Amino acid sequence: MTPTEKTDSKTDVTTNGQPERLNLRSEDLVGDKQAELLRLFPEAGTEGGKIDFDRLKLALGQTIDVGKERYGINWPGKADCFRTIQTPTVGTLRPFAGDSVNFDVAEHVVIEGDNLEVLKLLQKSYLGKVKLIYIDPPYNTGNDFIYPDNYTESLETYLEYTGQVDAEGKKFGTNTEADGRFHSKWLNMMYPRLYLARNLLRDDGAIFISIDDGEVANLRKVASEVFGEENFVATVIWQKVFAPKNTARHFSEDHDYIVVYARNADNWSPAALPRTEEANARYSNPDNDPRGPWMSDQLTARNYYSKGLYSVKCPSGRVIEGPPRGRYWAVDEDKFKALDVDRRIWWGEGGDNMPRLKRFLSEVKQGIVPQTLWKHEDVGNTQEAKKELLEYVSFEHTDNVLDTVKPTRLLRKLLQLGTTTDSGDIILDFFAGSGSTGHAVVAQNAEDGGNRKFILVQLPEPLPKPEKALKTIADICKERVRRVMEKFDSQDAGNLDLKGGQKASPRGFRVFRLAESNFKTWNAEAPKDPNALAEQLDLHVNHVREGRAAADLLYELLLKSGFPLTTPVETKKVAEKTVHSVAGGALVVCLETALTLELIRGIADLKPERVVCLDDGFAGNDQLKANAAQTFKTKGVTSFKTV
Repeated sequence: MTPTEKTDSKTDVTTNGQPERLNLRSEDLVGDKQAELLRLFPEAGTEGGKIDFDRLKLALGQTIDVGKERYGINWPGKADCFRTIQTPTVGTLRPFAGDSVNFDVAEHVVIEGDNLEVLKLLQKSYLGKVKLIYIDPPYNTGNDFIYPDNYTESLETYLEYTGQVDAEGKKFGTNTEADGRFHSKWLNMMYPRLYLARNLLRDDGAIFISIDDGEVANLRKVASEVFGEENFVATVIWQKVFAPKNTARHFSEDHDYIVVYARNADNWSPAALPRTEEANARYSNPDNDPRGPWMSDQLTARNYYSKGLYSVKCPSGRVIEGPPRGRYWAVDEDKFKALDVDRRIWWGEGGDNMPRLKRFLSEVKQGIVPQTLWKHEDVGNTQEAKKELLEYVSFEHTDNVLDTVKPTRLLRKLLQLGTTTDSGDIILDFFAGSGSTGHAVVAQNAEDGGNRKFILVQLPEPLPKPEKALKTIADICKERVRRVMEKFDSQDAGNLDLKGGQKASPRGFRVFRLAESNFKTWNAEAPKDPNALAEQLDLHVNHVREGRAAADLLYELLLKSGFPLTTPVETKKVAEKTVHSVAGGALVVCLETALTLELIRGIADLKPERVVCLDDGFAGNDQLKANAAQTFKTKGVTSFKTV
């Protein structure tokens, strides 16, 4: 679209009668934020639509002395993190039905690829839609994968390392302390991913991050910068082993952490956990109170309370002049007397003890408020996690068994805290590893009848010793989730107690792989010589890459039009041609390379909100393209784009 053309306010059709070209790049995060700032503070705008930050400060009533030092976290490469975040990707996610299970109806997704590029591609379709994110990133031990040796984060780099384009012997690298930027490299890897992940969270969503002592301090600082310190929720201590390591040099490290941040702490709170027999056993009824079992709680507090200083008289006759020094009664004297009359004060069996408040089991919440210390008996341990993996995945070489697997009991507790049963909550794990999160989601849904949906992202990192069926960690992930679903499908087949007596739908997941766009794009940085120019001009003749199927093109257009990867797609015949009706007709995609006026009219009669066609389909016929734009506009199509 040239600068002189304007877009119709009701449609994406320019006033010269031509459709707009579909933008194949990922979401422009910087541009969107700048536009939102200018919408809120138009007085901060300058000629050309730029932002004058001095004016913005004045509009906010603030002045900042940039010469003063301020609290924060900084490290070598942090500025590059922002450039990485702001660089759109022109990659795509190609569907692979052969690796999937029940692809056409599956609502779960497994993606093979560099999670940074994938997170960029998910921005349009999943912005603000994810209820819970769990990640188990590299702990930066010096042996785990960080990212490629050349320290470049880009789609081209990923394609080279996975052998999708020519590369000169490049290998995945590790991060050692001898490098000199041990912590900086880890932060450079984490920061952009956390930043992009935050955009995907719902306003009532939360992120849970596993980490150990090595980087927990840095994680807290960087996560507070990304999510806001006010949105920090808790640091959970997980007892990951059940026996001490006597070979430890100093201390046996028996725990890891799970750091929890909310997208908006005012709108998020963990669900109460189911009550256990152990929790209920804390309640008893020594005085045969007709209201049932109870447990006592202290009636004093440290915080100053002006009405919390008075004497009380025990049933035995002993007078207690007041609460212990430095403390105050938690209620005023009138309230205390009312509680005593109602037999809600416990004075001890002899009626002579310091008074305590009786809390009845019948009046407490049906669930338990989660605590920050999680014992291995309750949520599992690393040994249990390995046994679970080996139950579903057979390895030819023990070297390929992952050492950092998490037990599903641990992850199911996160699901109980951070998701609901019947809301279709989306759970994202972009360091998926062996697929423990997917396993946990399937198991939890089977137990409580939930309809949670997972998105797993895993780099196809080569295994130490490639096997016949397993070449990468991503292969382990797919194999495990497939076997888990087979197990629960088998159980459902023999279950006569399913709701309504109906047969349960078979489970499944869709597999996608990160790749370069299906569409060749103009490279403004190409050499300015005749051969290079001729190659670029050829893109306008046939700009679809060789070997790409219609499904590849379809899902790229869905993703970059803002539709989730599991959106229902119906294939229809219109004027003896094939069209794809997306989300019940909200979008129609036509990938035909020989468009006709009859086909255009047939698509318009479907009354979609949006239409996308291949530009090649018009074969340079501008009159047909203009007629199509007018036909769609007349029929109420709000957006007509070509690619």
